[in-house]
Amino acid sequence: MKEISFRDDILPLKNKLFRVALRITFDSAEAEDIVQETFIKVWNKREEWNSLESVEAYCLTLTKNLAIDIREKMDARTEELTEAHDRTLDDTTPYEKLEQNERLMWVHKLMERLPDKQREIMQMRDIEEKSYKEIAQVLDITEEQVKINLFRARQKVKQGLLRLYAYEHSKN
Repeated sequence: MKEISFRDDILPLKNKLFRVALRITFDSAEAEDIVQETFIKVWNKREEWNSLESVEAYCLTLTKNLAIDIREKMDARTEELTEAHDRTLDDTTPYEKLEQNERLMWVHKLMERLPDKQREIMQMRDIEEKSYKEIAQVLDITEEQVKINLFRARQKVKQGLLRLYAYEHSKN
């Protein structure tokens, strides 16, 4: 069995771990923190590296679990903020609030159905407001590929919403 090196075998996984964390948390700062936490935990377990079947699989699993934990905490915070925000908006009717929340829920669900790359790009561009250049660097693709994938992702979400609205109106 080959000797595992942190620099040669684990550090090169950084971008892959980041994408896994970002896909789960939808927050680049949290994803970066999760990757750092993963590296710390892996380093602290360095005596056990040689007994692992795959250090990459171990790192990916650790990252995924940390990201899920963070996502659950973020969801709890978001619910608290949403409730507080709802109480401050007196100019919208309860029906308008419900309609807006439902629209956001459907956009989120439609985004979850997108292929990974399109979902990541749409998340980074439309929610995190990253530039095309930043997205291209993170995903190691060209800016043109970013634009193409973003266009396709937006089209799929738009088509999904149009089908939903057409279905809703056909029921009435």
